[in-house]
Amino acid sequence: RARTWGNRHARTEKSAFRKKQSYTRTHIQTMGDLKASFTAFASYGAGGKEVAEMESKNFFKCIKDSGLIDKALTQTDCDLIFTKVKTKGARKINFAEFCAALEHVAAKKKVSVDEVKNIISSSSAKTTGTIAEAVKYHDDKSLYSGVYANGGPTNVDREKQGLQNHLDRSEADVRGVKKH
Repeated sequence: RARTWGNRHARTEKSAFRKKQSYTRTHIQTMGDLKASFTAFASYGAGGKEVAEMESKNFFKCIKDSGLIDKALTQTDCDLIFTKVKTKGARKINFAEFCAALEHVAAKKKVSVDEVKNIISSSSAKTTGTIAEAVKYHDDKSLYSGVYANGGPTNVDREKQGLQNHLDRSEADVRGVKKH
């Protein structure tokens, strides 16, 4: 048990990459599958709209959710690859530039481009969220106290309001002196 952190970590990364390869099909995926994965990752976070160009954050999410991130390929490497393949002054990449970026990813991982394309074609965007736990004093209405026990505050008054309660409209002379 005298393993070092680096060796154990490298072994788990290699086995994770092999597991991912075992889930892929043996033949090369069609460009349609890769294009569908590209569109799905590019559209992630766009509010349900289908997007044709991918931002840097979505490119990293694609690589990360595909299980390609490890010591050989880091987030910084992904950012550099993205910057390398995009056109100057642009913020997004199209599908052709995405395919060129996958060639750089394959070179960095020291695997074939077809393997990387197969892995990305067979993966999808993963979403995680938090589920709220029950809160005793919020969820159980029998425990409400004060104003909230009687239905809560309201912006509608129960008694009829108006100027008649604030003004004296009794008989008066021209100077405003009341007539008794």
